[in-house]
Amino acid sequence: MSTKRRAAPPAAGPHPAAAPAGPGGPHGRPPARPARDRRFLAALRSWRAALRIARREALRARGRTALVLAMITLPVLGLAFSAVSYDMAELSRAERVDRRLGTADAELRWAAEGPVTQDAWGDTSNARDGVPERTRPVTAGELTALLPAGSRVGEVHWWVPFEVRVRGKRETVSGRLLDLTNPVLRGQGRVLAGRPPTGPDEVGLNRAALRRLHVGLGGRIAPADGSAERTVVGVVEFPDDLGPTVALHPAAQPSAGPQGETSWLVDLPGDVDPGLTERLNARGIVVVVRAPVPDPTAGPETLSAALSVEETTNVLLVGGLGLLEVVLLVGPAFAVGVRRRRRDLALVAVAGGDAAHLRRIVLADGVVLGFAGAAAGLALGVAAAFAARPLVEEYVFGARFGAYRVFPTALAAIAAVAVLAGVLAALAPAWTAARQDVVAGLAGRRTPPEHRRRWLLIGVLLATVGVAVATLGAARTTTTVLFAGLVVGELGLVFVTPTLVGLLARAGRWLPLAPRIALRDASRNRSSAAPAISAVMAAVAGSVALGVYVAGDSARTRASYQPAMPYGHAMVVGQGQTALPPVPRIAEVAAATMPGSTVARIDIPTCPTPADDGDWCDIRAELPPAQACPYQVEQWHDADVRARARSDPRCGGRAGDGYATGYSLPVSVDDGDALAALLGAGPEQVAAARRVLAAGGAVVTDERYLLAGRLTLTATRAGTDSEPVAVGTATVPGYALHTGFEDRLVVSHAAAARLGLASQQLGYVVATAAAPTSTQQDRFDVELRRLGPLDVIVERGDWGNDQRPLLLLLAIGSGLITVGAAAVATGLAAAEGRTDLSTLGAVGASPRMRRVLSLCQAGVIAVLGSALGIVVGLGTAAIIMVALNRRYATVWPEPEPYPIVVPWLTLGVLVVVPVVAMLGAALFTRSRLAVERRLD
Repeated sequence: MSTKRRAAPPAAGPHPAAAPAGPGGPHGRPPARPARDRRFLAALRSWRAALRIARREALRARGRTALVLAMITLPVLGLAFSAVSYDMAELSRAERVDRRLGTADAELRWAAEGPVTQDAWGDTSNARDGVPERTRPVTAGELTALLPAGSRVGEVHWWVPFEVRVRGKRETVSGRLLDLTNPVLRGQGRVLAGRPPTGPDEVGLNRAALRRLHVGLGGRIAPADGSAERTVVGVVEFPDDLGPTVALHPAAQPSAGPQGETSWLVDLPGDVDPGLTERLNARGIVVVVRAPVPDPTAGPETLSAALSVEETTNVLLVGGLGLLEVVLLVGPAFAVGVRRRRRDLALVAVAGGDAAHLRRIVLADGVVLGFAGAAAGLALGVAAAFAARPLVEEYVFGARFGAYRVFPTALAAIAAVAVLAGVLAALAPAWTAARQDVVAGLAGRRTPPEHRRRWLLIGVLLATVGVAVATLGAARTTTTVLFAGLVVGELGLVFVTPTLVGLLARAGRWLPLAPRIALRDASRNRSSAAPAISAVMAAVAGSVALGVYVAGDSARTRASYQPAMPYGHAMVVGQGQTALPPVPRIAEVAAATMPGSTVARIDIPTCPTPADDGDWCDIRAELPPAQACPYQVEQWHDADVRARARSDPRCGGRAGDGYATGYSLPVSVDDGDALAALLGAGPEQVAAARRVLAAGGAVVTDERYLLAGRLTLTATRAGTDSEPVAVGTATVPGYALHTGFEDRLVVSHAAAARLGLASQQLGYVVATAAAPTSTQQDRFDVELRRLGPLDVIVERGDWGNDQRPLLLLLAIGSGLITVGAAAVATGLAAAEGRTDLSTLGAVGASPRMRRVLSLCQAGVIAVLGSALGIVVGLGTAAIIMVALNRRYATVWPEPEPYPIVVPWLTLGVLVVVPVVAMLGAALFTRSRLAVERRLD
């Protein structure tokens, strides 16, 4: 009997062919996907698996994960902190207006005597043609008459300088002249303690002023103008100025009258009238209201401080340097992670994974740790910005912030950069993992990849291009091109570093055991050692190059400095139009405070009376035609003209870009009494000069101006809006003093009168027997203040600010990077070299060997990186300085060139830092050598 079963008859209904095809097609099978979609889905599944593996590996290798997270989180934290603080500090326009108005409804500034036009917010205003500015003070009655009935006004003088005598020294703080008891002005300041000042003998100080003036609530301060002491009755805070600020009552106006910006705040009885601004503009008053009527033609509000294209490019290039530094510091950790996971990666390859799978697994480490570092850094940065907001307001920005807010765009960009840093740091180890020998990986053997010469060629090419681009940018003073050259050059040095490590390792055969092992490990593990060396080199090179520039600029400023008087001499000048005491009174004070000093009067040329306000007159000496430079400035672009002019003594000299401390007196009117004190001339020269001045002549410090003992003088006159014009010429007897001072002219009173000019006393010059001490100068200043508002300037050769703190800061910054990179590389080398340490322990090496080995491993990173960085930094600085000087060679008069000065302070710190890194590595390394044995 047959067991075959027949097929069942088809069920009733339509024919199967007539049935509609479902999603599986007519035969029930899914349609074939395009090859591109299949590849995309496969890559997506591969990335998902790689990310899972990366997360598992991050949890397993907690130490290395913490190290990478710290190096990514710290820069992100700092950037997020800065971005959020900046966003809160940048007030919106509405916040600025609210802070300016306080509780008032509007602010009025009477700007002109006639109609003005302004924008909706009152930020900009313009007077019509021919309308003069208003100089007469405005009264409250004048303003109230133009406002609706029932309006209240209050006057505020902003940024009034207020000088106080503290412990024998004069301190200047910013003052604000207003009545804080006025309801209209009550919102301008917040009284934190005490009460607001209500009289001319009372003041309110903020916390910064209390600290600077060394006074407390209820204490007394002495104004430097000699007026009565003031009592501190309150602690007042102005939100727009947290620096040293004093609140003054309107009755306590300074002796010279209130200075600074003046405005009136108004409290209106009702809402702001839309036509109020137009009516007040017609009278020359600028109006700022809290909510102006929107202008339909005005565009949206934009940031006034938006970065230009060049500034944005510079920020991106500098950020690129910082990103490269982070990548170089993080890269060794990923390289060591790949070597420790070589067996796992080999198993993936045996299971069918190709090179792309292996690269994704390693790159996933960078993605996971980059995201984790970005998230941690952003959270900590925002929290730190909110928590430290009061301190940042007071000690950094000097003003209260606006609303609590973050900078979403900046935070997103920072997070993207952090992830990019993680991916770039894992990029080189990923390519290394994809090329590893599978058999060697399964056996656990080290197979360091062969270093190819093309990387050396690429590095040399990039370094050469970078030097050329940086030189071009320095020659054309284009910072964008200069930064681009530095970035390209640093990339080239990064590619060259592995070859240098290999070359140095060959010299290890003549070294003792510990340094020989350290150099061998650095050569075998170039993927981790070279980035660390490059990071140190980049930091040190930048510090040295900037240090050379700062030191050279300081030396250039010192060389071009022109003193006002001989060293130690003093000048006393009056403030404003106040009458000056007689010379004997000043001489009496000088003799009592600075024994052995003499005093002489100083006069300067002025316009004859009557003279218009703003007019000033001067006298200049004319060069004889035979002594004048025959070449014009317009010809200086020609190289042949420049060469001939440099060889011509008539065209010598430097550009007058020096500066003097206090007052420089190129022209003074004197009959010989002040010559010795002003120019430091000897008795014989002073006697000869006196004879010339008595004959109605003049004295110069450059004998080129003399022609047969005669000197040609020209009087010039200029106004506020006009160029100087010659108003008189005279030829008088002349004499040249040889004292080292440049471009000085002393004209006798008779010569000034021949030119049609008058003279006016400026102050006094004090010739001291020796440079006064700080105590003597303070006593002299205090005694002079009792005679009137007088200022004292002592010539101490202060050619510029001391740059040593900046040089030290640069060295410390690069030193921290050096120590950090050495510590990271040493720790990773120790983790990677456990087998070598076990072998050393097995063959009987002493426990001290491990400490010495760690010391040498740190020395390879720190010493080699610092040495390369110093050489590269000095070379970079030399190129920049030479390029700058070549650019200045086309300028006339030729300015003082930039000298190449070695910043020994910076180099000294950078030489000590590798020693500190080596000692730290030896100190924090355990000396016990663990012996491991294989379990078969």
